[in-house]
Amino acid sequence: MNILITGGAGFIGSSLALDLIQRGHSVRILDNLSPQIHGADTSSSPTFLDVREKVDFLIGDVTCIEDWKRALPDMDCVVHLAAETGTGQSMYRVHHYMDVNVNGTAHLLDLLDYEGSGLSRIIIASSRAVYGEGEYVDESDVIHYPSSRNEVDLQNGIFNPSYNGKQLKSVSTTENCPFSPGSIYGLSKQVQEQMVLMAAKTKGISAFALRYQNVYGPGQSLQNPYTGIISIFSKLLLANNPINIFEDGMESRDFVYINDAVAATRAAIEHENNAAVESINVGNGIATSVMEVATILKKLYNSSSELNVSGNYRLGDIRHNTADITKAKEMLAYLPQTDIETGLRHFADWVGTQQVNNDEGYERSLSELKEKGLFK
Repeated sequence: MNILITGGAGFIGSSLALDLIQRGHSVRILDNLSPQIHGADTSSSPTFLDVREKVDFLIGDVTCIEDWKRALPDMDCVVHLAAETGTGQSMYRVHHYMDVNVNGTAHLLDLLDYEGSGLSRIIIASSRAVYGEGEYVDESDVIHYPSSRNEVDLQNGIFNPSYNGKQLKSVSTTENCPFSPGSIYGLSKQVQEQMVLMAAKTKGISAFALRYQNVYGPGQSLQNPYTGIISIFSKLLLANNPINIFEDGMESRDFVYINDAVAATRAAIEHENNAAVESINVGNGIATSVMEVATILKKLYNSSSELNVSGNYRLGDIRHNTADITKAKEMLAYLPQTDIETGLRHFADWVGTQQVNNDEGYERSLSELKEKGLFK
């Protein structure tokens, strides 16, 4: 197949491109080489260096319809990964996030009868952020879909969602969970997903919205201070600087290793049903606390950093979210292969081969959130 990957010089995109090339596909990449992700000097960006000579590489921006017109001809499939991804940053750069994530996708859909008329499938990178808190149960195992947490509770150290004054228990979130994004980023992902699936049904082509959980591993951006706690923690640990663990450290995420995320994406690209239009969770299916991640990384880096549980919180953050990956197993024959300890070890080994700058980007990002009233 001829496959266009937008954002293909990034973390997931570059790994996917290399995998698809090995399987005999032809890959074109459209990427704007954002300094927030790749750094000011793209010649030192490991993901860009990995793919630039192996693909048809176009420098361009998904917010520019003329760049889409250059990229779409002769393509069979588009994997639309290009997006802004910082949950907190999205709350005060609203126009920018909606422009890139929603309007950029609108350009693609506008061209389906023109430069994109040869497309038979679109893969859209959605996110677990579309769920907000996701699925919980009460003491009687009744399912609840809690909305964003109450700031008064957060101020008082009550971090778990509750119902009628009683705390709820997080369970794996299925694709049937109602949309309830708690950030502009999550909302933009919801809109992206719905736009693509609606257009695919109308045009009679196939589309998969892959609701990625927290993807991590070698190649993850070490430059972006607005997203990716594993990279953020790694830079602090390598400098032996203290780590501020938000809330009580027991907030959890579903961390999925890059190779597993790529395997799921490839399975969606190569799926035999040319009429399939589906939303599918892509995760590991296991909850891991933030404190556990920090503890494992500290040991791997032999760091003297202090892990300080501060009780700080960011408005718009969720408490827990773990994917139910039953549908991915059934539709994509997907089975994650890498547990969190193995994945973090591979990541730490890779970090050891990189030039890691001890900049102040993370502290600057927190200062921005605090100025906007989003970090307490």
